Amino acid sequence: MKILHTSDWHIGRTFHTHQTLDHLRVVLDALVEIVRDRHVDVVAVAGDIFDSAMPSADSYALLGGTLAKLHATGARVVMTSGNHDSATRLGFQSEWTALAGIHVITRFDQYRTPVSIDDEHGPVHFYGIPFLEPALVRHHYPDELLKTHEQVLGLAMRQVRADLAERGGRSVVLSHCFAAGVSASDVERDISAGGLDLVPAAVFDGPDYVALGHIHGRARITDRVRYSGAPLHYSFAEADKPRGGWLVDLDETGLAEVEWVDLPVPRRLTVLTGDLEDLVTDETFAAAEQDWVAAVLTDRVRPLDGMRTLQKRFPYCVTLEHRPTVQVTADASSYAARVHQKSDRDIVDGFLEFVRNGVGLTEFEHDLVADVLAEVASP
Repeated sequence: MKILHTSDWHIGRTFHTHQTLDHLRVVLDALVEIVRDRHVDVVAVAGDIFDSAMPSADSYALLGGTLAKLHATGARVVMTSGNHDSATRLGFQSEWTALAGIHVITRFDQYRTPVSIDDEHGPVHFYGIPFLEPALVRHHYPDELLKTHEQVLGLAMRQVRADLAERGGRSVVLSHCFAAGVSASDVERDISAGGLDLVPAAVFDGPDYVALGHIHGRARITDRVRYSGAPLHYSFAEADKPRGGWLVDLDETGLAEVEWVDLPVPRRLTVLTGDLEDLVTDETFAAAEQDWVAAVLTDRVRPLDGMRTLQKRFPYCVTLEHRPTVQVTADASSYAARVHQKSDRDIVDGFLEFVRNGVGLTEFEHDLVADVLAEVASP
């Protein structure tokens, strides 16, 4: 059985106020082609299907269209809700979609009954664990201590292993969490109040493969426990992380092979660093003109209207940071000492040096200040 592991579609998310639906549509269409060309049997989507608990009509249309295209390939789909999803909205009419082989798992205890899909070697049981917030599920298990995600997922996996021991066969678990072995900087957003709630990889002992979601970059915790990452780049911190999914091959005994498959990047993310003049004139930067651009300006003085100037060459420049290469240490003396026995022009010049990183009056500003002071002094 061939399984494509993907996650964190975040349908409806914006990138620095720009809509990403068109880009995501390109990527999900490419995912459908991979499913068709590689004869994938099951697509496993591990949470955060939508970016919002109240998706727009366009977001629903993109999801519905993608699922219809996947169904047309003959593949089955198993997906779970993540911390961004509304379990109720995502799971609406899931009983009907299951009849078409599209299994949407959102209820807190739905993982207890796996989705069983047969191949020539027998059944493969898919245990989809939706995002389980401890505060919202602990009242269902009054005899269990459920304060952390580790404790909740520990309980869920004990139930999964007990069920699997009775059923027999091969198994795949889907879960949306922050598992040990991944850097905290890779997490797209905290999933618990007060910080990250770490789940040790050992919690997932047992299944042949564990398809994880929540981390936006691909990661291998163990050979059989992995994150696929998001299909689109959603921050510049992800710029160097490839986009794609894991193609998992199960043979008659269990996990046989895991292969990475790439997805297209509709618009690259690029960080450009330099003086404003260099960035807008140097041909070295021509390749980034159609990229999402984060600009780091190293000018000694922050340029006026820097973003608008940059966007004339880089229309998709979305962030700007001023990080001058020369930093002047401010004079620690008192204001009275700094202005003692100085002319008005010198005081203005000193003020500009203070607020402009050591750069005082330009020649034009010198003449302008002189004219103003002369006008003020005239009777």
